[in-house]
Amino acid sequence: MCNIKKIVFFLFIVMVFPALSVNAQNTQSKTATDDAYEFPQWAKDLRRWEIVAFGSFPFTMFMSTFAMDMHRWNTANKMDFSDAGRRYAPWPLKSAGAVTMSNKEYETTMIIAASLSAVVAITDLIIIHVKRNKARQRAESLPASSTVINKQPWPIVPQQEDTADNAEAGVKSGDAAQAENGAALSPVIPEP
Repeated sequence: MCNIKKIVFFLFIVMVFPALSVNAQNTQSKTATDDAYEFPQWAKDLRRWEIVAFGSFPFTMFMSTFAMDMHRWNTANKMDFSDAGRRYAPWPLKSAGAVTMSNKEYETTMIIAASLSAVVAITDLIIIHVKRNKARQRAESLPASSTVINKQPWPIVPQQEDTADNAEAGVKSGDAAQAENGAALSPVIPEP
């Protein structure tokens, strides 16, 4: 019972801690481009860690339950495949009248699953930090006058060609008018 209280307390701290770090609201108007109102990076990383940990828990719980059943089956009767021997077998192989886990075995399974979920989340966090640091180092290694473009440019709009209807009306496209005037042709860049 004491372990369950510790687990509930830990989950409460992990879920409430990010909410406690949010600053009180300000009377100034908030805009979408104002960086002062965004969450700090550590809070985003903590939220990602929490999502990965809780998201991986069902999978780690399934795997640790399967591993615990395999251990119990091996310990009880050296993995006997008779009907009486499969009472300790893992889920797909269990026979009728299967022996359920004790409370101690169930707690051990939960601790192993939670630990594996935390390891998966920490591994994800390490990978994200390494990628972020490599990108920062790559950006910092550029010369001072370099411009870093994070987004792709707008696609080039195809030019309007002179059609027979436009030619009859005496209307020419911008390229045709520039070519007659001897001006250099330039691509049309749409505004964002």
